[in-house]
Amino acid sequence: MRRNQIDQILHDLEKKIVFIVGPRQVGKTWLAKEIARKFKHSQYLNYDRFEDQQIIKAESWPRNTDLLILDELHKMPGWKNYIKGVFDTRAEGLRILVTGSARLDAFRQTGDSLAGRFFAHRLLPFSLAEVKEHAELATIDRFIERGGFPEPFLAESDTDARRWRNQYIDGLIRTDILNFENINDLNAIKIVFEILRRSVGSPLSIASIARDAGISPVTATRYISILESLFIIFRIYTYSSNIGRSILKAPKVYFYDTSLVVGDIGAKFENHLAVSLLKHVLASNDCLGDRLELKYLRTKEGREVDFCLCRDQQVLMAIEAKSDRDKIAAGLVWFCEKYNLKGVQVVKDLKREQSSGNIDLVDADRFLKELYL
Repeated sequence: MRRNQIDQILHDLEKKIVFIVGPRQVGKTWLAKEIARKFKHSQYLNYDRFEDQQIIKAESWPRNTDLLILDELHKMPGWKNYIKGVFDTRAEGLRILVTGSARLDAFRQTGDSLAGRFFAHRLLPFSLAEVKEHAELATIDRFIERGGFPEPFLAESDTDARRWRNQYIDGLIRTDILNFENINDLNAIKIVFEILRRSVGSPLSIASIARDAGISPVTATRYISILESLFIIFRIYTYSSNIGRSILKAPKVYFYDTSLVVGDIGAKFENHLAVSLLKHVLASNDCLGDRLELKYLRTKEGREVDFCLCRDQQVLMAIEAKSDRDKIAAGLVWFCEKYNLKGVQVVKDLKREQSSGNIDLVDADRFLKELYL
């Protein structure tokens, strides 16, 4: 299935290095090879493969290469200076595409070595907006049951999807986490992972997680950061006009793979909406140069709205997720009235769309299909 970012990536390759980053098995290598089909003399090299590693280190790919794809390059010591040197001394007509699962922060925190030399694209799982032309696939229930990762989403049966997921979880815990950082207590991080699966949509209590896992709050925080760095979870923070204050309040955690969520349909639908909104935000920023952020609203008294889209510290839209509720949530009403915000309540099983003041009650299927990506 064609990924919607291809055209923008092809455009960006003509100007700079392009990084494609995202979760494990989200389709980065497939996308890179699909892009390679647009070129006559592409060269794909994976740093995990010994033979390719030697070619990379010696820079001995064919001279007529017009697209150089470097997979998992971030595992190479000194890779930032290496790719800078390759780009600055490249032959005329050579485009460079780099893929991997490293956090985008690694690229943004490169100092001067890559400044002005790259565009980054965050590749996330499929969304309803991305598959809307395929009616047999474009259903919210399918996303909630299977998640948006290509292999389980496109699998012939639910059984195949479940088998993939079991192997995926095992690979994340036993391979990715251990390769990422030395973990003394693998069982503890498994417990943290399971706690988070059951905590989607609720403000995180580090103290509670630490107590349940039998570890210190510092270790619990470190484990959560590792899971986030590996694109297993993502955190959404509370909105505040003061950036420094916003990170002091408890974030909420969501999974890139909605099918990993343990909970009722409300929690699973909220997670699906969260990852869809995040994809909309990242794609808008990567492809359109926007400056969107995904936050949530919460007062000290506990009034809350699930999400809000922000730009330049201003709330563009407050968004509440409901699986089957036609009555507008009290928290959404309170925030929209007090701060004159545009509000949307996105309902999975909605009987009739309607508006009340500056709040719209909208069908989830339509809302999700109209997101940017």
